Amino acid sequence: MSARAALHKARADDLERLIPMVIAFHEEEGLTVDDAHLRRAVIPLLSGSPHGEIFLAGPRMSPVGYLVSCYGWSLEFGGLDAYLDEFYLRKSVRGRGLAGDVLHELSQYLAGKGVMALSLEVYQKNAPAIQAYEKFGFEHRTEYGMMTRMLQ
Repeated sequence: MSARAALHKARADDLERLIPMVIAFHEEEGLTVDDAHLRRAVIPLLSGSPHGEIFLAGPRMSPVGYLVSCYGWSLEFGGLDAYLDEFYLRKSVRGRGLAGDVLHELSQYLAGKGVMALSLEVYQKNAPAIQAYEKFGFEHRTEYGMMTRMLQ
């Protein structure tokens, strides 16, 4: 991954740098999740789970953001697909083009793994995020809407 975007695959020893950013993202999004829940969700992805990966943006020892890519399979998209589950950049670095650089690096990495499509979910009232994702080539699938059923 490029030095410009400085995207690094997160490892187990990055946990304590990662958790405060995850908490900050969840607070911004109005999500209430406790520390034990977050760690239970994050640790497998830092430990080699085939279901997803976490990436740090910026210097490894003082990252400015993170991305979570989770994997599935899609007949429609022709095979392996990825879902950008979370993408967070600290407020202090937003608006400088880093998001586009990071998405470009992630897309190249995923394409190299054979991923056919990358999807994400964005809050409909977050116009700056929607505009940025559209600029990067994401398209609305207005005829489809994500639905969720919690199982546990």
